[in-house]
Amino acid sequence: MSKVLVVGGAGYIGAHMVKQLSRAGHSVVVLDNLTTGFRELARYGELVVGDLADLNLLERLFNEHSFAGVMHFAAASLVGESMQQPGKYYRNNVANTLNLLDVMVRHDVKSFIFSSTAATFGEPIYTPIDEAHPQQPINPYGASKLMVERMLKDYAAAHGLNSVCLRYFNACGADPEGELGECHDPETHLIPLVLQAASGKRDAITVFGRDYPTEDGTCVRDYIHIEDLCSAHALALSALLGGEKQGALAYNLGNGTGFSVQEVIAVVQNVVAEDSCTLQIDEGQRRPGDPAVLVANAALAKQELGWQPKYTDLETIVRHAWHWEKSRG
Repeated sequence: MSKVLVVGGAGYIGAHMVKQLSRAGHSVVVLDNLTTGFRELARYGELVVGDLADLNLLERLFNEHSFAGVMHFAAASLVGESMQQPGKYYRNNVANTLNLLDVMVRHDVKSFIFSSTAATFGEPIYTPIDEAHPQQPINPYGASKLMVERMLKDYAAAHGLNSVCLRYFNACGADPEGELGECHDPETHLIPLVLQAASGKRDAITVFGRDYPTEDGTCVRDYIHIEDLCSAHALALSALLGGEKQGALAYNLGNGTGFSVQEVIAVVQNVVAEDSCTLQIDEGQRRPGDPAVLVANAALAKQELGWQPKYTDLETIVRHAWHWEKSRG
């Protein structure tokens, strides 16, 4: 099988991807600066601690290894922080990605999978959001990802670098075998936040607004299990390596079904009650910039990549995440 470089492979999504690649027989090198990644999560690949800003390191890696493809998960990804520190996001997410692309071109590596985001769309004009939806990001995080998507189109035309951008909605859940899971500092994602409130690691979970134009008044989001997310990446990589896909392509990845904040809380309450855990819920005001509904139309990925999500049930997603949360003590 092929040798693959996974940048950011010690993070939440990257670590699950590395495990899938390794299980499929690929040889994996992980490049991660460990600012948000964890050394213990990079257990399935050869870990190189370093940064995409280090051109000498990149040249050395590409000289030492014959990579068939590269997967990039090493973005800064906090929307609020991007508003306060836009330079960090343009430097890391754009300039450092440019370093990587230039080294790939110099070493004639033609297959690139890019971790993009629904934040490139901005405020939704309609839902579910398909690939034809206008991309009008409203924060530097989304803008930085969109810049890379544009760069990839230009690199495909100029250098024959083939790429697939996968735009996530809400990645969630954990490795069904319990080895890997979600751990961010600070944590900003709803499901782990609710589970931390259930496990006693935080006092309560706050619901920010109950007056949205949704069935129960709380925001609706599209939650996609981490295993399903990674399986789409694996299919995209295979399509590039096999020559089935060329150019600069992009697909939305989501469950296709929205779940409200209240629905997530209710499912968590049912799951954690089996361990005699309870949940304190606080009420908060709406947060600026929170759309009422964000749901993906992922039909194109299913049609063109043959992707079929396995874990679309919210309770299964929560159970896998709860198992991981309990294992961390």
